[in-house]
Amino acid sequence: MATTKDIRLKVNGVEYVRSVDVRTLLLDFIREELQLTGTHAGCEHGVCGACTVLLNGKSVRSCLLLAAQVHREEVLTVEGLATNGQLSKLQNAFWKHHALQCGFCTPGFLMTAQELVNKGEEIGEEDLREALAGNLCRCTGYQPIIEAVLEVLSSQFLSADAESGSIDSTGGCSA
Repeated sequence: MATTKDIRLKVNGVEYVRSVDVRTLLLDFIREELQLTGTHAGCEHGVCGACTVLLNGKSVRSCLLLAAQVHREEVLTVEGLATNGQLSKLQNAFWKHHALQCGFCTPGFLMTAQELVNKGEEIGEEDLREALAGNLCRCTGYQPIIEAVLEVLSSQFLSADAESGSIDSTGGCSA
């Protein structure tokens, strides 16, 4: 049985070809091989959410996947959220709402929330809390995180409404 496997994958838009031990976790590959240390190792059992990344646009726990399993796939880590050194809308909202304190859980929350933002669906606070329930935080009390994500999600719908002409220049609805 082979102990290594050649893989090809995109991480944050950059293509990598590597030979990996078949037992290497995606988390360890990202942190050690690619030196992208924003993805954190927390519980290493898939419970805390600190290791969350997007795999083909869906949030996954990188501590539960082998690097060999993501051959020919696309991974987005927290380092890939910013564009040309500018924080994403979600990252800015986290900063604005003080949705981080020690910062250990922040990458996992950002990646889970980014999946929701990418879906572009309207979501209420109760559903958002449920969607983020797989991410644990010991510092913030969650409310600033919820407020930050809701701000970004609601701004998407305000932008869409403005583009469709359903909101006039004063913010009122046009008939």
